Amino acid sequence: MLLAVLYCLLWSFQTSAGHFPRACVSSKNLMEKECCPPWNGDRSPCGQLSGRGSCQNILLSNAPLGPQFPFTGVDDRESWPSVFYNRTCQCSGNFMGFNCGNCKFGFWGPNCTERRLLVRRNIFDLSAPEKDKFFAYLTLAKHTISSDYVIPIGTYGQMKNGSTPMFNDINIYDLFVWMHYYVSMDALLGGSEIWRDIDFAHEAPAFLPWHRLFLLRLEQEIQMLTGDENFTIPYWDWRDAEKCDICTDEYMGGQHPTNPNLLSPASFFSSWQIVCSRLEEYNSHQSLCNGTPEGPLRRNPGNHDKSRTPRLPSSADVEFCLSLTQYESGSMDKAANFSFRNTLEGFASPLTGIADASQSSMHNALHIYMNGTMSQVQGSANDPIFLLHHAFVDSIFEQWLRRHRPLQEVYPEANAPIGHNRESYMVPFIPLYRNGDFFISSKDLGYDYRYLQDSDPDSFQDYIKSYLEQASRIWSWLLGAAMVGAVLTALLSGLVSLLCRHKRKQLPEEKQPLLLEKEDYHSLYQSHL
Repeated sequence: MLLAVLYCLLWSFQTSAGHFPRACVSSKNLMEKECCPPWNGDRSPCGQLSGRGSCQNILLSNAPLGPQFPFTGVDDRESWPSVFYNRTCQCSGNFMGFNCGNCKFGFWGPNCTERRLLVRRNIFDLSAPEKDKFFAYLTLAKHTISSDYVIPIGTYGQMKNGSTPMFNDINIYDLFVWMHYYVSMDALLGGSEIWRDIDFAHEAPAFLPWHRLFLLRLEQEIQMLTGDENFTIPYWDWRDAEKCDICTDEYMGGQHPTNPNLLSPASFFSSWQIVCSRLEEYNSHQSLCNGTPEGPLRRNPGNHDKSRTPRLPSSADVEFCLSLTQYESGSMDKAANFSFRNTLEGFASPLTGIADASQSSMHNALHIYMNGTMSQVQGSANDPIFLLHHAFVDSIFEQWLRRHRPLQEVYPEANAPIGHNRESYMVPFIPLYRNGDFFISSKDLGYDYRYLQDSDPDSFQDYIKSYLEQASRIWSWLLGAAMVGAVLTALLSGLVSLLCRHKRKQLPEEKQPLLLEKEDYHSLYQSHL
């Protein structure tokens, strides 16, 4: 009943974020390569009249790339987003968005001046109403067509260099599924030729920052969709799990009684249809996923290839990852040794840190273990477990950042695989974000994790940080006031002492009061202050 009421109440909200702004997909926009839509507040491009931003040329990094992708000018994602646009909104201050109509992560309010810190929680710590609300929000996103964004269903070349736009509507949840597909799809080289060794969000340094942004954007869109500004994605702590303890009808869905590859009919997500899962079909037609439903969610946890993934990750595995001091190393891909990123992603052993192509561990282990929709990279975001899983992976990334406190320069500036350098823009996000922008603490992006708060020795310091910052700004004033106060106190004490001695001389010794009368002290304070 609660879910039905929530669903009806929230149906009227329609918004989204992610890829191609609907306002920027006309043939005029594509041929002029400009995406600077007006902000609704003042109807000026990028809210320029209100000081929110302005339309500017995109500055692309010219840092050299790694050797993994030996082509140039064959893929629309190269030098993102220059194939489609070379002018976009550049927002000022704390404003953000494709038209500078939103606030940066961690800020709130009509002028984006209010700071806030949201907290992601363990899904098992949610109350029954909170859990049901989370499921209702996801379902609403699954059934709400984006009013702001569309997806391309052809390449720029197939659109005749923008003169014939090819775009489809898509719902908010599937928009993010499409983004995860698009960022990791194979390169279409023409004819029947493809190149598989390319991925702008996996197997290289941007893996953790990209998925961090992915979750933040989806979180932000559900907040706007529902009006629930405190919404956060919960996480699933899978350390030392012996089975999929969220794979029940009470949570993310149990197994179907007659077909173990499907979800139970009693599951909240059993009626969900997946998109963007037929990669080989798209490759053979040199086409893109168009968002058409392709069947139900599939999941058969534990019935996977145990020679590749013998077990789920342990607490010791996580601790070993956190002990690695190098974020990236060597070739900066899935062959990297002693790399925190490569070990957490699951291409290197969590026992030795050595890359091992025969094993899938850590993050990869959970995808393999689910043995279904989650196990194919491009379509894995169809399964809502993806969100809970990556929220916990992000929390491990956050632990590493807090433990080692790296400078942003630690993130590779050059020679990483295509799309993974520090200054590269993340595919396929518009507005634009650089990889290095998310190599910072989650607290600076406006969110934290409950279990990290409980164990963080600096939590008290963080709590009073704002007060200390305010005190530091007025420290000189406080010091001056203290010095003036000290001088006045000394003068006052001297005057009181002199008057007392003078009064004692005027009175016989036996009539002198032991203390000043209250009226005398009050009068003295007023007359000599």
